[in-house]
Amino acid sequence: MDTSDEWITQRTGIKERRIWENAPDDAASELGFLAAKNAIEKVQILASSIDTVICATFTPDNFFPSTAALIAGKLGIKGGFAFDLSAACAGFTFGLSIADSLIRSGQSKRVLLVGSEVVSRSLDWNDRGTCILFGDGAGAVILEASDDDKGILSCVNYTDPNGAQSLYLRSWGEKRFLVMEGQKIYKYACKLMPEMVEQALAKINMGVADIDLLIPHQANARIIESVGERLGLGAEKVVVNVQKYGNTSSATIPLALEEAWDGKRIKDGDIVAMTSLGGGITAGAIIMRF
Repeated sequence: MDTSDEWITQRTGIKERRIWENAPDDAASELGFLAAKNAIEKVQILASSIDTVICATFTPDNFFPSTAALIAGKLGIKGGFAFDLSAACAGFTFGLSIADSLIRSGQSKRVLLVGSEVVSRSLDWNDRGTCILFGDGAGAVILEASDDDKGILSCVNYTDPNGAQSLYLRSWGEKRFLVMEGQKIYKYACKLMPEMVEQALAKINMGVADIDLLIPHQANARIIESVGERLGLGAEKVVVNVQKYGNTSSATIPLALEEAWDGKRIKDGDIVAMTSLGGGITAGAIIMRF
């Protein structure tokens, strides 16, 4: 197609991404399983101790059974419950909010939240406006109750159905490709992502000055830069790895979180904000203390 590495990099900041060529039918659950397995090994727990599995994805293996159920099966989890969550690129922040509510209500004790996407299966490879942006990937976190003041402090979720036709993927019909009006989504993201952070902070009487690190959805470098600037955060406080993975939708935030954690950018007691925007139009933010 009419493009080049220079053209892509200049407009998106993306230099690399991962594509699962000839992906099998269970690709989303397989990626999710591998991410979950890594998370379980990292915190040294038994998979059988997980009672809830949530998978945020817009590229599920099936309409049903859920990709979350397939992940649970691959992990050997029995006796809990599992379900998928569809909020496109805002799936992971929505998932954190739901996991937090399930734990606080006592319905769940230990939640595995996975963001898993095989976006390459949904792309029109003749559409330069979309196919250069997205990659395949998965990330996972495990949440449980705590007696201290750490963890999720505030959640904000939002949907603007007026923007539904600006970013969508049909379930039926011949043209089942991801469709996006790039300029409209850019404006939505630059406006809503910082607004979500501010609203989440206001709920707990905090301000932007309290943020030690921002982990935004990795849509493209220009959006991330704009969100940081609108919040008044310097580049040292904003996590960016879109140049390596492209937009992996619900997997971007957990991928960036792991890099920040392993890179020791998150210290004990730090306040970390996460914000996202996806088709729907969906948007959300999470404030956490580590």
